[in-house]
Amino acid sequence: MGIIVGAMALFVVLSVFSGLRDFSLSFSNDFDPDLKVNPSAGKYFFITPQQEKEIASIEGIASYSKVAEERVLFFFKGKEMVTYLKGVDANFTRTNILAKNNIFNGQWLKPETYQVVVGYGISDKLSLGLFDFNNPFEVYVPRKGKGVIQSEEEAFIKTNLIPVGIYAISEDLDGKYVFCDLALARELLELKPNQISGLEIKEKPNADETVIVEKLNTVFNNKVTIKNRAQQNATLYKMLNTENIAVYLIFTLVIVIALFNLIGALIMMILDKKSNLKTLFNLGSEIKDLKKIFLLQGSLLSVLGGIAGLLLGIIIVVIQQQFKLVMITDTLAYPVVFSIQNVLIVLATIVLLGIISSWIASSRVSKKLLD
Repeated sequence: MGIIVGAMALFVVLSVFSGLRDFSLSFSNDFDPDLKVNPSAGKYFFITPQQEKEIASIEGIASYSKVAEERVLFFFKGKEMVTYLKGVDANFTRTNILAKNNIFNGQWLKPETYQVVVGYGISDKLSLGLFDFNNPFEVYVPRKGKGVIQSEEEAFIKTNLIPVGIYAISEDLDGKYVFCDLALARELLELKPNQISGLEIKEKPNADETVIVEKLNTVFNNKVTIKNRAQQNATLYKMLNTENIAVYLIFTLVIVIALFNLIGALIMMILDKKSNLKTLFNLGSEIKDLKKIFLLQGSLLSVLGGIAGLLLGIIIVVIQQQFKLVMITDTLAYPVVFSIQNVLIVLATIVLLGIISSWIASSRVSKKLLD
C-alpha cells in the first residue's frame, strides 16, 4: 500500500506540474516567435533584399516578420508611461498568433497608418479607450544627435497615435508593448528603410531548428544572435525545470520512506522463515540462491505496487482532464498533463528504488544467520 500510494502521488504531482508548466509557458508561447534574430552588437542591424530572398528560401521557415522596437514615452489625458513601441510589418499576423487569438477588444492595426494596438495593462494604467479622437494618445521619442537642446521639438519626435485594439496575454506582457506599423516606427526612431531591431521567424511543423539556425548565421555572416523560445525565456524555463526537479526529489523521498517498510517486512520474513532457509541450505542451496528469493519477492512487490499506483494516478489525471473536478477559479480548472515521460519516470524510480531496497533486505541472509 505504501508503494501504491507513493507511486500514485508522484505521478499525479508530476502531471500537475507538467500542466502548470505548459500553462505558464502558454502565455509566452502566444507572444514569442519560434526563432528571434537580434544584432550581436548594438540595437539595430541592416537587412538587404538579397538576404530576405535567402531567408525566404530556407527550408523549414514558414514566415518571418521584421520588427523595430524601442522604449519611448507615452502621454494620455495627463498620464504618462514609459514602455516599448514595437513596429511590425504586414507579415507579423502570419508569424505571431497574437493578432488572431489575443485581441481583447477592438481589432489589429492596418499597415501604413498611425493605428496602434496596446496591452491591457497599458490601457488600464492610462485609462485609455479605443478610437478616442477627442483625447490624443501621444508618443514622444528622443531625437538622435548632439548639441544643446533649446525646445521640446528639438528634444523629441512627437506624434499622435490612434488606439484601435487592446491585447491581453499576461500581466507582464500586457504592460510592455504598444504595437504600430513598421514604417511608423522607423519614422519615429529615425531608422533607415532597411534597418530593423529584430527578425521574428515562424517554423514549419517538424522543421530542423539546428539547420535553420546555421543557415541564418550564414545569411548574416554570424553577426546576429539567434534564440529559440527556451532561450528567449531562459529564466522562466530554468525556474520551472528547477521546481519540477525539486518536487520530484521531495516525492521520491516519500517513496524512499515507504520502501523502508518494504525492507522491514522482508527482514521480518527472513527471520520468520529462518528454519525453512536453514533446511534449504542444508539440502545444498547456496547463500546467493537464498538471497535471490527475497530479492525477487521485494522486486515483484515494488513493480506490482508501482504499476497499481500508476494506474490509479492515470485514472485520477484523466478524470481531471475530462471532468475538471478540481478548480483554481470558477472558470479555470487545475491544469494536468498526461505524459508517457512521467509514466516512465515514476516506473523507473519505483523499480530502481525497490530493487535497491530488496537487495539491502536480502543481504541479511548469511551463513552466520543460518548457523
